[in-house]
Amino acid sequence: MRTTAGGFGAVALLICGGGLMVRIAWEGMLRHPAAVVPAAALAAAGALLLYLRRTRSRPRGGPGPLSEAVQELFEPPQEPWGWGSPGPEFRPFHDDDMERTAVLPEPEPVLEPLPEPVLEQWEPAEFEEEAQDHEALDADGFEDAIAALCERDGCSDVQVVGGAGDLGADVIATAPDGRRLVVQCKYYGPDNKVGSQDLQRFGGTCYAVHEAEIAVCVTTSAYTTPALEYAEQCAILCVDGEALADWNDGTAPPPWC
Repeated sequence: MRTTAGGFGAVALLICGGGLMVRIAWEGMLRHPAAVVPAAALAAAGALLLYLRRTRSRPRGGPGPLSEAVQELFEPPQEPWGWGSPGPEFRPFHDDDMERTAVLPEPEPVLEPLPEPVLEQWEPAEFEEEAQDHEALDADGFEDAIAALCERDGCSDVQVVGGAGDLGADVIATAPDGRRLVVQCKYYGPDNKVGSQDLQRFGGTCYAVHEAEIAVCVTTSAYTTPALEYAEQCAILCVDGEALADWNDGTAPPPWC
């Protein structure tokens, strides 16, 4: 900054001094024409002496004060990423960059459908013993006959538990597929149908008390419409007299099939 100020001062001094000398020389020439030549020689000698002095005081190879001042005026400032800086290297974006940085979701596992259970086909069986006439039995004999039918068709651990305090269960057994079977036997005449109250008492104990997995009600008679609706809601299988005859003859499958 000092070098720049010194350069401008020298330029101003030369301009002012030169103008003053020219003015004095011109006025002197008008007044004294004979003194023009010595004055001009004196001015030229002074200018040459000043020039030689400035030249000796400036280091070799370096720019002078005037050139440094002019250079600072016309050169742009050197700032990061400015006019005089090349800035950061530009690199175009490629799809490979996205592939390297993107986090792809894991593929969902492919779930194979479960195989459908193979159910055994029921076929009518031929029995050596003649079918019993359930209508000719009493209440206790009817329970024994139903237990015999369950045992005949593959049930195990068959027990007749009917009687006072049986809580709605007359026959308890294990079905061929391992489920717990609870049967209620209703020995009624043809004019006496099993009502909804009978099934409600059985539905309140077969699952909660006897832990049934298959609940069956068997009768020699029929069921009222409200009784069948309640049985459907509680998943109780109802076997009437006609269905019992087919089960007994082997022409219809057991209730649990």
